[in-house]
Amino acid sequence: MEPLALALLGLGAGAFGVMVGAGGGIIMAPVLLLFFDLEPPVVAGTSLALVSVNSFSGTLAYLPMRLADRRSGLLFAAAAIPGSVAAPFAVRELAPDLFKTIFGLLLLGLALHMLLRRTGADDRPAKAGAGRRIRRRHTKRRVESDSGVYEYEFNEGLATGFNAILGFISAFLGTGGGFLRTPVLVAVFGFPVRVAVATSVFALSIYATVGATVHAGLGHLDWLGFRLRFWLLFLFCLFLLAGSLLFHLLEGL
Repeated sequence: MEPLALALLGLGAGAFGVMVGAGGGIIMAPVLLLFFDLEPPVVAGTSLALVSVNSFSGTLAYLPMRLADRRSGLLFAAAAIPGSVAAPFAVRELAPDLFKTIFGLLLLGLALHMLLRRTGADDRPAKAGAGRRIRRRHTKRRVESDSGVYEYEFNEGLATGFNAILGFISAFLGTGGGFLRTPVLVAVFGFPVRVAVATSVFALSIYATVGATVHAGLGHLDWLGFRLRFWLLFLFCLFLLAGSLLFHLLEGL
């Protein structure tokens, strides 16, 4: 049953992560923390490595669709990299119980947000994201994708600074940070939903890879010690890719 459960988890996390621009780490990290006997640094490092695989596969699908705001994605990734490098050193100094407490509070806050947020987000092709956003706008964007033209404007400096914080959170908890970035880009900065998702996955594929590399250098990736075999972990990564592909196939229907 463990191989089947791992495969289904990878499939679900892969599809969900790419669909919402989160990389799947918000699902994988809690599972590794609760159901596997792993130390917090290993949970963070292993989860972030899998997020890197998933977000990279999502990027390969999104870029040909021209949905990603490449300039913003590169800026967000550049801002997040310093935190992604520092966080692996910080998490290894943290007491395991405190790590679990922080993670629990994060999940509780996320659950409350999902219960209280408004439904029915709009995503019109032209001049989308005209709702609540910060008044001081400095940068206009125009994304011409296969599904339409998206025009929006936002405070580029503030959005970039926000991603600097996400870089640390992503590598510290192993979640990737996309689960926070995507709704903030939409609700606060006025990004169209599809552009926000694609841009988030694009940025995540860069800085999550950097963070995972630092984790690996510190010995935080337990590729062989899951209680499972290496081939099962490979199967998990394979189904992450399959989940991403499944989402994009459904998106095209």
